[in-house]
Amino acid sequence: MSIQRHGDVGRGAGGQKLPFARAVEAGGFLYVSGQIAMENGEVVGGTIVEQTQKTISNLKAILDEAGYGWEHVIKVNCWLEDPRDFWSFNKVFAETFGEHPPARSTVEARLMVDAKVEMDLIAYKAP
Repeated sequence: MSIQRHGDVGRGAGGQKLPFARAVEAGGFLYVSGQIAMENGEVVGGTIVEQTQKTISNLKAILDEAGYGWEHVIKVNCWLEDPRDFWSFNKVFAETFGEHPPARSTVEARLMVDAKVEMDLIAYKAP
């Protein structure tokens, strides 16, 4: 089994290099690191809807780069800073995954950066 890393995460606040891969592929599985509403190393402000849309956009870019699509996503882990945002978050999530959603966990958590939501995922495509 080969392991392929899909780039570093890039740069965080202040241009700091982040010490982990955006995704790692092994045996047909793609493990995507936690993503937030970040652009050019800075958290994008806005509502939970806007931050969720940007977070999902970041996940999609990584899937595309690795040759996977939403249909390959089997599990998503989600962290929300404020549980009152759950229903608005859930609406954006449902719009993304439609009638064939993956398994999912969603919990309230204090995030490490000033973001409203973080998501990671696992995708599978037969090698």
